[in-house]
Amino acid sequence: MSVVAAKSVVSIQYTLKNGEGETIDASEAGDPLRYLHGAGNIVPGLEEKLEGKKIGDKLEVVVEPADGYGEVSGPGPQALPREAFEGVDPAPGMSFVAEDEDGNQVHLWVLDANEERVVVTPDHPLAGVTLHFAVEIEAVREATAEELEHGHVH
Repeated sequence: MSVVAAKSVVSIQYTLKNGEGETIDASEAGDPLRYLHGAGNIVPGLEEKLEGKKIGDKLEVVVEPADGYGEVSGPGPQALPREAFEGVDPAPGMSFVAEDEDGNQVHLWVLDANEERVVVTPDHPLAGVTLHFAVEIEAVREATAEELEHGHVH
Protein backbone atom coordinates (compact mmCIF):
# COMPACT_ATOMS: atom_id res chain seq x y z
CA MET A 1 0.00 0.00 0.00
CA SER A 2 1.52 3.30 -1.01
CA VAL A 3 -1.53 5.59 -1.18
CA VAL A 4 -3.06 7.34 1.83
CA ALA A 5 -6.53 5.94 2.42
CA ALA A 6 -8.86 5.00 5.27
CA LYS A 7 -7.50 2.22 7.49
CA SER A 8 -3.89 2.94 6.57
CA VAL A 9 -1.08 3.92 8.91
CA VAL A 10 0.62 7.03 7.56
CA SER A 11 4.01 8.42 8.59
CA ILE A 12 4.59 12.11 7.91
CA GLN A 13 7.24 14.70 8.58
CA TYR A 14 5.58 18.05 9.20
CA THR A 15 6.01 21.61 10.31
CA LEU A 16 3.03 23.54 11.62
CA LYS A 17 3.05 27.34 11.57
CA ASN A 18 0.50 30.01 12.38
CA GLY A 19 -0.53 32.84 10.06
CA GLU A 20 2.44 34.96 11.21
CA GLY A 21 4.88 32.24 10.15
CA GLU A 22 5.80 31.23 13.70
CA THR A 23 6.47 27.52 14.15
CA ILE A 24 3.92 25.99 16.51
CA ASP A 25 5.01 22.36 16.22
CA ALA A 26 7.13 20.08 14.06
CA SER A 27 8.11 16.45 13.84
CA GLU A 28 11.68 15.51 14.69
CA ALA A 29 14.02 14.38 11.90
CA GLY A 30 13.95 10.59 11.86
CA ASP A 31 10.84 10.51 14.08
CA PRO A 32 7.80 11.13 11.88
CA LEU A 33 4.24 11.48 13.14
CA ARG A 34 2.43 8.17 12.63
CA TYR A 35 -1.37 8.16 12.59
CA LEU A 36 -4.29 5.96 11.58
CA HIS A 37 -5.93 7.61 8.58
CA GLY A 38 -9.69 8.01 8.89
CA ALA A 39 -9.75 7.57 12.68
CA GLY A 40 -9.77 11.27 13.59
CA ASN A 41 -6.23 11.18 14.97
CA ILE A 42 -5.24 14.44 13.24
CA VAL A 43 -7.20 17.60 12.43
CA PRO A 44 -9.87 16.93 9.81
CA GLY A 45 -8.65 19.58 7.35
CA LEU A 46 -5.18 18.04 7.13
CA GLU A 47 -6.47 14.48 6.99
CA GLU A 48 -8.76 15.40 4.08
CA LYS A 49 -5.88 16.93 2.08
CA LEU A 50 -3.67 13.86 2.64
CA GLU A 51 -6.29 11.46 1.25
CA GLY A 52 -5.04 9.84 -1.98
CA LYS A 53 -1.48 11.18 -1.67
CA LYS A 54 1.54 8.90 -2.14
CA ILE A 55 4.83 8.19 -0.43
CA GLY A 56 7.23 11.02 -1.24
CA ASP A 57 4.51 13.60 -1.86
CA LYS A 58 5.22 17.00 -0.33
CA LEU A 59 2.45 19.51 0.17
CA GLU A 60 1.58 22.80 1.79
CA VAL A 61 -1.83 22.71 3.47
CA VAL A 62 -3.75 25.62 4.98
CA VAL A 63 -6.42 24.52 7.45
CA GLU A 64 -9.04 27.03 8.55
CA PRO A 65 -10.14 26.93 12.21
CA ALA A 66 -13.43 25.14 11.45
CA ASP A 67 -11.44 22.21 10.00
CA GLY A 68 -8.69 22.42 12.61
CA TYR A 69 -9.22 22.98 16.32
CA GLY A 70 -12.48 24.87 15.90
CA GLU A 71 -13.49 28.45 16.41
CA VAL A 72 -13.16 30.18 19.76
CA SER A 73 -16.42 29.55 21.61
CA GLY A 74 -17.87 28.97 25.02
CA PRO A 75 -17.96 31.28 27.99
CA GLY A 76 -14.30 32.22 27.65
CA PRO A 77 -11.56 31.80 30.25
CA GLN A 78 -12.67 31.29 33.83
CA ALA A 79 -10.65 31.35 37.04
CA LEU A 80 -11.15 28.50 39.47
CA PRO A 81 -9.74 28.16 42.98
CA ARG A 82 -6.53 26.10 43.14
CA GLU A 83 -8.17 23.84 45.77
CA ALA A 84 -10.48 22.49 43.03
CA PHE A 85 -7.45 20.69 41.57
CA GLU A 86 -6.69 18.44 44.54
CA GLY A 87 -3.89 16.00 43.75
CA VAL A 88 -3.03 17.69 40.45
CA ASP A 89 -0.42 20.34 39.70
CA PRO A 90 -2.07 22.28 36.82
CA ALA A 91 0.21 24.05 34.35
CA PRO A 92 -0.46 26.09 31.20
CA GLY A 93 -1.18 23.84 28.22
CA MET A 94 -2.41 20.95 30.36
CA SER A 95 -5.82 19.54 29.51
CA PHE A 96 -8.27 17.55 31.55
CA VAL A 97 -11.89 16.43 31.62
CA ALA A 98 -14.23 17.89 34.21
CA GLU A 99 -17.91 17.50 34.93
CA ASP A 100 -20.37 20.39 34.61
CA GLU A 101 -23.42 21.04 36.82
CA ASP A 102 -25.53 18.68 34.67
CA GLY A 103 -23.05 15.82 34.93
CA ASN A 104 -21.77 16.26 31.37
CA GLN A 105 -18.06 15.77 30.68
CA VAL A 106 -16.30 18.95 29.55
CA HIS A 107 -12.77 19.13 28.13
CA LEU A 108 -10.83 22.06 29.60
CA TRP A 109 -7.41 23.58 28.91
CA VAL A 110 -5.28 25.36 31.48
CA LEU A 111 -4.27 28.87 30.36
CA ASP A 112 -2.58 30.06 33.54
CA ALA A 113 -2.02 28.85 37.09
CA ASN A 114 -0.62 30.28 40.30
CA GLU A 115 -0.84 29.43 44.01
CA GLU A 116 -4.39 30.80 44.34
CA ARG A 117 -6.20 30.17 41.05
CA VAL A 118 -6.20 28.22 37.81
CA VAL A 119 -7.53 29.85 34.62
CA VAL A 120 -9.22 27.37 32.26
CA THR A 121 -11.03 27.52 28.94
CA PRO A 122 -13.12 25.01 26.97
CA ASP A 123 -11.24 26.02 23.80
CA HIS A 124 -8.15 24.19 22.53
CA PRO A 125 -5.11 26.53 22.59
CA LEU A 126 -5.18 26.56 18.77
CA ALA A 127 -8.91 27.29 18.47
CA GLY A 128 -9.44 30.16 16.06
CA VAL A 129 -5.98 29.75 14.52
CA THR A 130 -5.48 29.13 10.80
CA LEU A 131 -2.96 26.29 10.57
CA HIS A 132 -0.22 26.18 7.93
CA PHE A 133 1.26 22.71 7.44
CA ALA A 134 4.28 21.69 5.38
CA VAL A 135 4.02 17.91 5.06
CA GLU A 136 6.01 15.09 3.46
CA ILE A 137 4.58 11.59 3.34
CA GLU A 138 7.29 9.12 4.35
CA ALA A 139 5.44 5.82 4.59
CA VAL A 140 2.02 4.24 4.21
CA ARG A 141 1.05 0.75 5.31
CA GLU A 142 -2.09 -1.21 6.01
CA ALA A 143 -3.23 -0.97 9.63
CA THR A 144 -3.28 -4.12 11.73
CA ALA A 145 -6.56 -5.50 13.09
CA GLU A 146 -5.49 -4.40 16.58
CA GLU A 147 -4.78 -0.83 15.41
CA LEU A 148 -8.18 -0.67 13.71
CA GLU A 149 -9.89 -2.00 16.83
CA HIS A 150 -8.14 0.51 19.10
CA GLY A 151 -8.39 3.44 16.65
CA HIS A 152 -4.70 4.39 16.80
CA VAL A 153 -1.23 3.29 15.72
CA HIS A 154 0.72 0.80 17.82
